[in-house]
Amino acid sequence: MRARSVAGGSRRAARAAARGARRAGSGTGRAAGYTLRQARRATHAEGAGDSGLSRLIELHAFNGAGDAAVAISLAGTLFFQVPTDQARGQVALFLGLTMLPFAIVAPLIGPFLDRFSHGRRWAIGATMALRAFLCWVLADAVRSGDSVALFPAALGCLVASKAYGVTRAAAVPRVLPRQLSLVKANSRISLSAVAGAAISAPLAVGASTFGPQWSLRYAFLVFVGATVLAILLPARVDSSAGEDGAAVTGVGRAKRPPLPYSVKVALRANTGMRLLSGFLTMFMAFLLRDEPFPGWEDKPALLLGLVIGSAGLGSTIGITLGSVLRRISPQVTVVVMLLADAAVAVVVALFYGLPTAVLLGLTAGLAQSLGKLSLDALIQREVPERRRAGTFAKSETLLQLSWVVGGFIGIVLPLNPELGLGVAAAILVAWSGWTLSAVRRGGPAARRVS
Repeated sequence: MRARSVAGGSRRAARAAARGARRAGSGTGRAAGYTLRQARRATHAEGAGDSGLSRLIELHAFNGAGDAAVAISLAGTLFFQVPTDQARGQVALFLGLTMLPFAIVAPLIGPFLDRFSHGRRWAIGATMALRAFLCWVLADAVRSGDSVALFPAALGCLVASKAYGVTRAAAVPRVLPRQLSLVKANSRISLSAVAGAAISAPLAVGASTFGPQWSLRYAFLVFVGATVLAILLPARVDSSAGEDGAAVTGVGRAKRPPLPYSVKVALRANTGMRLLSGFLTMFMAFLLRDEPFPGWEDKPALLLGLVIGSAGLGSTIGITLGSVLRRISPQVTVVVMLLADAAVAVVVALFYGLPTAVLLGLTAGLAQSLGKLSLDALIQREVPERRRAGTFAKSETLLQLSWVVGGFIGIVLPLNPELGLGVAAAILVAWSGWTLSAVRRGGPAARRVS
């Protein structure tokens, strides 16, 4: 009798547990469904769903998720890790290595994409498929410690990532709805990458607890899904309607007209902002390690994370502003952001401290993100489609080169905050004057409001 009572109690407990599990699963499913519906509503807003921009936004979220997983996995390898006790010469070598992907993208991939612009979906899909394959190769290399395969596979991932960025940026005008400006569309795409990385990072970290190769295998799955999404992009991404051939002069030689003046000014302004970003990254990393602020002597890593993290926060704020503001003039924005960088750099050089250092990081991140969004919009609007991918490739190379130059300046200068930040402020003030002189020379065309 007692045994039957115990068995009956066990069955009732099991049924209650099953009902609780079903309710929990149902609640989780409803929450996930609600999240997906809200995300879909956001990506399809203001005509983005009808034009096909929503699919590009979703694809870019996968790209951000995959890149985050690769970065997390490789952060622990010798190839990407730069310990604080390393010599400056080794850091300088790392800076040089960051230029390799751009040295390939600018002269080779950009012109190739311009020539075959009618195959953008397949070009984007190829960059995703290549990264999926290389992530699998990297996983085996990391697991076995094969440094010979590690370097070319990692370099291939970087090259494919830059090629994707160039191709995706060139395709945005094809799926732009009438209700959105280019700056706002670019901001939404960039926000999707931030969201994708935020969701993917914990998953990649969890996978990496079993070994760095497992986060790379997770990245492989993400890029496989991104390859499918790339192929499913709307057909208008491949459309060649409205494209004109290159003007031909002489005996079969194509005449390449100069870049629009507004694009040149935006490139000049962005180069100055990117130089400051590279300088701050390297100079502050060494300075805060050797000469932390009072009270932070035993927490240099946290201090560096606070200052550098403020730049990341500023970048996110800039992207958000670009996506919510109704109207932004890209020509005006790039100049205003450069002047803001210069002004705050002067303030920090004169009143160096933790609050001003955080303010500089916040301003640098905000200026860089808004400046880059505006530059992309100007290239997409002003540069003919037959030259757009090549122009993006060259602009990305120039911006990365300026970041590297800024990083080299940060490495070679003495670790004196007043001297180092004073030099950076002087360079930025001079650069701002040079940019403003170009705006004055360009006249109304250079200051035209979109």
